[in-house]
Amino acid sequence: MNLTTQKRLAADLLKVGVNRVWIDPNNLEEVSRAITREGVNKLIQDGYIKARPKKGISSYRSKKIAQQKKKGRRKGRGSIKGAKGARNPKKAAWMTTIRALRKDLKDMRDEREINRTTYRKLYRMAKGGAFRSKSYMKTYARDHDLLR
Repeated sequence: MNLTTQKRLAADLLKVGVNRVWIDPNNLEEVSRAITREGVNKLIQDGYIKARPKKGISSYRSKKIAQQKKKGRRKGRGSIKGAKGARNPKKAAWMTTIRALRKDLKDMRDEREINRTTYRKLYRMAKGGAFRSKSYMKTYARDHDLLR
């Protein structure tokens, strides 16, 4: 029994896609006799034709993966896409380093480990990228007798 016309009309009336139209398998004869919009509409009101519910997309898997990533899983070599500079931009790395160096310099100056002239010299060197970390800066200051 070909019910394509009825399905098409029902889909239009129910404002859903053709695949979401459900026809009662016990009343196929009656449905096949309906060939007008009015006929199909009556069948809809009688409950012989219905719209199937929308299928939702479960967010369970994505939530689970996000939870694992939060723990530090799923971040190995095979998961990495994008260059090193894309995942941690050079500017962000620089900002982290320079802020740490400047904070350390300020502490050293406030605690009178270095004088103002030395502070200014090391500050300028740090700005120029002479030190890659706080420990390198301290080692430099120690080796050049800049600490008091």
